[in-house]
Amino acid sequence: MDALRPGDPARIGGHRLLGRLGAGGMGVVYLGRTEAGALAAIKVILPEHAGDEDFRTRFRREAEAARRVDSPWAVPVTGADTESEKPWLATEFVPGPTLSEVVARCGPLPTRSVQVLGRLLSRALTSVHGAGLVHRDVKPGNVLLTADGPRLIDFGIARAAEATALTATGLVVGTPGFLPPEQAAGAGAGAGPEGDVFSLGCLLAYAATGRPPFGSGAVDALLYRTVHDEPDLAGVDDPALRALLGECLAKDPAARPAAADLDTRIAEDVPGDGVSADWLPEDVARMIAERSAAMLALPDIEATVNTSATTPAPARRRFLALAAGGAVALGAGTFAAVRLIGDEPDGRSGASAAGRRWVIGVHADLTGAQKAAGRAQERGVRLAVDRFNSLTGKPFTLAVKVLDDGGDPARSARVAEEFARDRDVLAVIGPTGDAATGTALPAYDEAVLPLLTVSSLQISYPARVNAAFFQASPSYAALSMPIVNRLLLRPDVERLGVLIDRSGGQAAYQAGYATNLMTPSLTTGTTHPRVVPAGTSDLGPVIADLLGHRSDALFYAGDAAGGARAARALAATPFKGPSMAQHTVMRPEFLERAGDTAEGWEFIAPFTDAGGVSGTPGAPGAADFAAAHRKRFGAAPAAWSAEAYDVAGLVAQEVAALVGSATKGGGGPTGSPTAAPSAGTPSGDGRPGRAALVAAIATSRYEGISRTYAFDEERQQLVGQDAHLYRAEGGRYRYLGPAPKPKS
Repeated sequence: MDALRPGDPARIGGHRLLGRLGAGGMGVVYLGRTEAGALAAIKVILPEHAGDEDFRTRFRREAEAARRVDSPWAVPVTGADTESEKPWLATEFVPGPTLSEVVARCGPLPTRSVQVLGRLLSRALTSVHGAGLVHRDVKPGNVLLTADGPRLIDFGIARAAEATALTATGLVVGTPGFLPPEQAAGAGAGAGPEGDVFSLGCLLAYAATGRPPFGSGAVDALLYRTVHDEPDLAGVDDPALRALLGECLAKDPAARPAAADLDTRIAEDVPGDGVSADWLPEDVARMIAERSAAMLALPDIEATVNTSATTPAPARRRFLALAAGGAVALGAGTFAAVRLIGDEPDGRSGASAAGRRWVIGVHADLTGAQKAAGRAQERGVRLAVDRFNSLTGKPFTLAVKVLDDGGDPARSARVAEEFARDRDVLAVIGPTGDAATGTALPAYDEAVLPLLTVSSLQISYPARVNAAFFQASPSYAALSMPIVNRLLLRPDVERLGVLIDRSGGQAAYQAGYATNLMTPSLTTGTTHPRVVPAGTSDLGPVIADLLGHRSDALFYAGDAAGGARAARALAATPFKGPSMAQHTVMRPEFLERAGDTAEGWEFIAPFTDAGGVSGTPGAPGAADFAAAHRKRFGAAPAAWSAEAYDVAGLVAQEVAALVGSATKGGGGPTGSPTAAPSAGTPSGDGRPGRAALVAAIATSRYEGISRTYAFDEERQQLVGQDAHLYRAEGGRYRYLGPAPKPKS
């Protein structure tokens, strides 16, 4: 959930608005709470559409259609006003993730989960059809998952089965990839309940295999395949389920079963206690529980305020305006002037300047599975603080406070709470891992304490209110783009084998799924994906299957041990094509276990070789950084050190800019009793407010040694897909340079 914006209303139809759930071309969906405490999802139509009488008629029809559906497996309407100046529709709020989110993060569902999903959604469609309606947009994004079963949502294009369409003749209405052939061929006005059954078949095939049964890519090609080709059901291993899906996906609408028939033909028991999510895999159940827990942390109605209007974002800036009157650039090229400063006994670098010393926190795994990355990030932050403290004319000094979570999510939450309580901490770099980040976010968000991670790369995180979290590195999904470019933009590769190893957890699922999804979108190539259980010791049969399906390139998503097994299995075949693994495999363990079979494997990584460690010159500006690192720590910088150095420099840049602007424009010295602080200026003691710093970081641009840092306004994720290419050569990882980008 995103924070409310300055132009958003505070209330709609008796609901106090808590935040934004999403927005599109037609309207905005808010999370609201009634005076009785019930949560609702409220769709509000944009003014430019509210004045369109045809659009208002369609919206009125949506509300009427949704009210007519009475099923526990369809989200009910709780209120509506289709005639007001800003028409709105409220439905019961379901905190669960969509089916598309679940498959993207956790992979295909097991047979039992797919059968339960099919049985309960068939009941929802039976209710829809019994009300004389056709949903017309049954797709994974319109199904929410909860502990006790799925919920069908969004009746935006539902209409009476016998009604005349309000759209132009031949217009395709729905979502390509989940449309029945009669709609894909342009006969949308005549689509009936049988079309919903076909769409349900597509949805269940997607849940079982992780991909739409007619592929993805260009819309016209997708519609053609839907009309003319047989569905791809490879990966649906249960014979009964496979046969049933085949019937649902029949080209002839008359040959498909009715929704009510599906309920009786699927024998799988459905959840009965309304609490247990035993019909779903453990990782999906955990995802649902996290979403539900986040809702329990929502503020009370009276405590909910729209703070966006009182925290203006400063303009983008490239340089610091320091109080001493000089402008000091903090780009990568200034490092040569740095004087390295030793730590004080308490672990905080630097002495006090003008009595003001503030802290950058490092939230890291220093003793757990990712301790090498955590230590590298700590060292990068310390070097950035040393650099800032060596500048002349600085208005304050910085110190470093380091707390170790050991890679334990529960301990990570406690670390976050300690940082949040320390009023001298302006921002925190970290955490190191995905799970630790997820549990730490609530404390940082509640305190509006800026948190910047460079190595937690999940596609999405628990909902937040204050938007204090910045993902300063490309996500697993974003890294799929350079992976696809490297493997498929070459004349000798047409089909990519994608091996998703459960041993790699969410990182493997997200990287593998995104690579599979992006291949037909970015290239003319195809994929053959396979998912293997965690702990599988022999990958030979899986490799043989990938090669048997004409895979002429291989991408492995998993961990270092599994990557070594894949390398050894691949070396036992005649395969000579390119092979690549995600960066999580790039550990000494892979080289040790794979031995000679590691030779030639490539890796796309979000981190740079900051000091030319591999023998290849590193990124621009990295040589001075590497020299300072060797002098300070007696070793070359490791992976993630340069990225942590960069984001700490970004924070220092924005803090100094806030202090400098307040000093120049506050009417008196910073911290003077006569200087009245505001939301965008430092507090009475000169320390910048955390909310103001969040806003400054959100609009900043910073030239680091690893990349240019800027964040998108909606999700505050890193803009750009810059990544780096490595290859295993001679028992080490050699840096090849920036990852390739497609020619435009």
